[in-house]
Amino acid sequence: MVMLTLEQGAKLVKYARLSIKDYLSGGALEVKDFSFARDKQGVFVTLLTYPEKELRGCIGFPEPVLPLYDSISKAAVYAAVDDPRFIELSLVELDKVIVEISVLTVPEKIVLSDTKRYEDKITIGKDGLIIRRGNVSGLLLPQVPVEFGWDKKQFLAQTCVKAGLPSDCYLLSGVGVYRFQAQIFSEESPYGVVVEKIL
Repeated sequence: MVMLTLEQGAKLVKYARLSIKDYLSGGALEVKDFSFARDKQGVFVTLLTYPEKELRGCIGFPEPVLPLYDSISKAAVYAAVDDPRFIELSLVELDKVIVEISVLTVPEKIVLSDTKRYEDKITIGKDGLIIRRGNVSGLLLPQVPVEFGWDKKQFLAQTCVKAGLPSDCYLLSGVGVYRFQAQIFSEESPYGVVVEKIL
């Protein structure tokens, strides 16, 4: 993953917000100069209420399937209007949410030796997790266990739950556990200063 500068991250956060605004208002989105964000990368866009900082939407692309700037634009709109956990964000409400982007490394399957456990291969505050079983998967970003104060076992269990699977499914054969890292940029307040979050 190519590391972004704070200036580049701020530009992409603003683009995510603009993508939502243009979609909700029916405007045509103008693609800016994103020469630094043309490589394909996975990304998630998270919307948080302000000042409570409660989740208001989060959707993204775990795999690098689109150029980064395009992934961010699409994920931002999906987070605003297609997250099944929430009603569609309104244009008025957009002024009351924080926009956060998490730019992902390519997920890496964790392979265990006989003496290792998944807990030995995970670092809280650094790794995000994906659990996959057949066509079912669940993903939690690196910031989630930090925010909830989970240990490694809880992180694994909650990722299983996110996939709609039993909390101990990661112990079963045929279940893949993947880790990834993320570079996170977030507004401090709606339309406010963008910072890089260090977990």
